[in-house]
Amino acid sequence: MAKSGSSGKSLVIVESPAKAKTINRYLGPAFEVKASMGHVRDLPAKGLNVDIDNDFEPTYDIMPGKSKTITALKASAKKCDKLYLATDLDREGEAIAWHLAEILAVPPERTFRVVFNAITGSTIKQAFAHPGKLDMDKVMAQQARRILDRIVGYQISPLLWKKVTRGLSAGRVQSVAVKMVVQREREIRAFEPAEYWLIPAVFTTELHNDYSAEWLAFITPTNDGDNPPAQAEQYKWLAEHGAFRAELQTVGGKKFEASNAEQAQRIFAGLKGAQFKIAEIETKQSYSRPSPPFITSTLQQAAANRLGFTTKRTMRIAQQLYEGIDLGSMGSLGLITYMRTDSTHVSPEAVTEARSYISRRLGGEYLPDKPNVYASKKNAQQAHEAIRPTDVDLTPADIKMFLSDEQFKLYDLVWRRFVASAMKPAQWDVTNLQIAAETSIGPCVYKAAGRVLVFDGYSAIWQTNSNGQQLPPVKTGQGLAAVDIKAEQHFTNPPPRYTEASLVKALEKEGIGRPSTYASIISTIQDRGYVEQQDKKFFATDVGGIVTDKLGEYFPKIMDIAFTRYMEDQLDKIEEQHLDWLGVLRDFYGPFKERLEIAMAEMKHAKAETTPSEYHCPECGKGLVYRFGKSGKFLSCSAYPDCKFACPCDKEGKMIEQKISEHKCPVCGKPMVGKNGRFGAFLGCSDYPNCKTTLKVDKDGNVLPPKPPPEPTGIKCYKCKDGRLVIRQGKKGPFMGCANFPKCRTIISMKQLDHLKELQAAGKWPPQTWEEADELLERKNPKKTAKKTKKVKKTVKTAT
Repeated sequence: MAKSGSSGKSLVIVESPAKAKTINRYLGPAFEVKASMGHVRDLPAKGLNVDIDNDFEPTYDIMPGKSKTITALKASAKKCDKLYLATDLDREGEAIAWHLAEILAVPPERTFRVVFNAITGSTIKQAFAHPGKLDMDKVMAQQARRILDRIVGYQISPLLWKKVTRGLSAGRVQSVAVKMVVQREREIRAFEPAEYWLIPAVFTTELHNDYSAEWLAFITPTNDGDNPPAQAEQYKWLAEHGAFRAELQTVGGKKFEASNAEQAQRIFAGLKGAQFKIAEIETKQSYSRPSPPFITSTLQQAAANRLGFTTKRTMRIAQQLYEGIDLGSMGSLGLITYMRTDSTHVSPEAVTEARSYISRRLGGEYLPDKPNVYASKKNAQQAHEAIRPTDVDLTPADIKMFLSDEQFKLYDLVWRRFVASAMKPAQWDVTNLQIAAETSIGPCVYKAAGRVLVFDGYSAIWQTNSNGQQLPPVKTGQGLAAVDIKAEQHFTNPPPRYTEASLVKALEKEGIGRPSTYASIISTIQDRGYVEQQDKKFFATDVGGIVTDKLGEYFPKIMDIAFTRYMEDQLDKIEEQHLDWLGVLRDFYGPFKERLEIAMAEMKHAKAETTPSEYHCPECGKGLVYRFGKSGKFLSCSAYPDCKFACPCDKEGKMIEQKISEHKCPVCGKPMVGKNGRFGAFLGCSDYPNCKTTLKVDKDGNVLPPKPPPEPTGIKCYKCKDGRLVIRQGKKGPFMGCANFPKCRTIISMKQLDHLKELQAAGKWPPQTWEEADELLERKNPKKTAKKTKKVKKTVKTAT
């Protein structure tokens, strides 16, 4: 029975308007669906807001900009018969639901929790038919993670500001991710290539045709700078000429190895003019099994590798597909299941639908006798499902007209991966050949491999890189002609740089972070300037290296990958095994506090530390050292401050010689030299630091004209009272600012110029208060508005 004053309706709260719109069509008029617009309450941005001495009690506050949303939700909650919290099914979603329950204060007996992993009619109706209650273990797991991250971030970050430079931050997970990139960077820089030689060959069964000149002409680019034919084109040429590639395996019964030109040329000379024949033929069948349906990490990796999407972009598009797309007459429909998951589990109903589709649309030969089963990793949440289409019969081609280009690409990826995961393996006939020759250096054996696709299986849906050479028909003892044999010099390669895809894979492998955090980790470490991307590869910056070293020295546990993995497991156990969340925090904070106190007292400032270099000062002859400045690492004279010589260096630490430009200093007349700073290239006086004149240049190195001087307006500044407004030029055009900048930062739109002149002439300007100025300028005062809407901080007693 509805309570007094009730509308008789049930209130349903989800995170987003798109999700609300999709769900609303399934619930009918008895339900009112509202959106919370994500998180509504959090630890305030300023201050720690965790009472460590009082059992880590957090202080929560309504988030900025959410007051109107909360007011509207409270109004609806007062009239509702029942409250259904339908936020996402992960920890973050459970935490949002708990915060909403606390704020709205609907009696527990009328408050329900509903969870679903897809937004379709059947899943929504089933979820609302069996509502539950808040999972406080999941809430406390999220809260423990939030408090832990706040403690690490808010207590180490000020240390970095003091000892390195302002604007930096540390994080329990992000700092370890930076460490992984820094370590890889140092491995690459320390790597010393090792020389090795290969002696590949091309053979043909057509003994009476000499293809050597034709093959050489085919693989040699016509013009300088052109690439040779692609591998697939080379394989095609070889197949048309009864030819194939082979690699030298053994010489004189021993594995072939050559580490220098002398060794390689000795063997190469012995192979010249040798008679080659087929010594052994081995044939077998191989099978390539399909990959499991996507989890969050594998979706991010595939989208990066196949579509070129960043992790952040992938998750944004996946969110749209999950929350619902308007499909015209079909209405709004969620196209994929929940996209934050580490489980490869698929519901029996979805398995049946996929098998039915394969049988009907592709043919029974593609359908396994039994459904494919995929094992999830040890700590995966089996209550969740893999990422899959909610309706496999909605093919990408059928709904392409309703999707944006990026939505279509990602949906196509998810759909194909899921259907392929339910199909038979691809089948290959593989042939291995051994080609032998008696030579002056002993018997030499080459090996060649080829394969032919017998049955495409899952690759009919999920394209794979299956390019391989096709071997011509041969028999044992058959003679072969050498089309090409050559000795090639090679060098070992350093470990590859991380890309977004490979970094996600590494984080997952090491147990760092969780599916919902990979995208934010990668965004944060770039935003903070610890790593940067070039050609989609990650490079560690000087700042990233210094912060990693500082934290590694004074906070070895926090920077230890194994310890970070352990902490993730502990947080998981709060949710899954009812582990005491306060105990986890206490065990962490005691040792952490000790290390923090030591670091505050002993850590040296980065700018006070130097590292010797191989260079000498061109002015005084003493050694140059590496120092750290606001723009990163640079070279400076070890005799500083007696000798003030300094010059930039590149990422490898190599000196960048300053180029003297054709321009003269407009102040002292000495030559201007090219330099690089935080904002790019510029010209600086060669007599620095005696003359600190600089000139801006464009991307081509041309000197840009100086900005025009500020134009006086005669209008008084209403903030500092003694300044006058002047017209300045900004990136978006002219604006009015105070002449006392930077002490006074008043900014007023140019549209107000004539209005201000009229007000000042009438004696109404400048006003006495900022509020009066806002009224005269007919603009809202954000500070005043914030004071009106800001809620009183609420200290929340949390369950233990």
